[in-house]
Amino acid sequence: MTEIRFLGREQTLERLEELSEVLSDCVHGGASVSFMLPFAMEEARDYWRGIADAAGEGDTLLAVALHDSRVAGTVQVGMKQTSNQPHRGDLKKLLVHRAARGLGLSRLLMEAAERKAAEGGKTLLVLDTATGSPAEAIYPRFGWTRVGVVPDYALYPDGSFCGTTFFYKRIA
Repeated sequence: MTEIRFLGREQTLERLEELSEVLSDCVHGGASVSFMLPFAMEEARDYWRGIADAAGEGDTLLAVALHDSRVAGTVQVGMKQTSNQPHRGDLKKLLVHRAARGLGLSRLLMEAAERKAAEGGKTLLVLDTATGSPAEAIYPRFGWTRVGVVPDYALYPDGSFCGTTFFYKRIA
């Protein structure tokens, strides 16, 4: 059974180990999600502690996919913007553990995040993802519009260069 939940600060801290496992699995699987190898679990825990604070302050929406009562995937929406962009949110770090891929968790997470962001007054979401990655292929299927590619924008966890593709979606 799968359930999507939004977590605040305390709930995020309660799920710290599960969230860290998903992030670690994705980084070790080669996902370009801001972290480099070697990647230690303490680095993952530190990251999620910061997200817990942001979720507690309302700056970030944090959705998790619970599959068999454990965190199997997650996505965030950055809700805090500058005063000239109150309508925009940043979709960040759609992560699904490799053992849970193919279950439709990405779609469920994206739909929930978009809905919650719209309820929070957002009308436009933007995201970026590694060019040529499996993630890049799913966003158009979810109704996102590809804007373009910036070559060598980031690095993969192994240190090799990674192009980045930018997308947007109007949600209200």
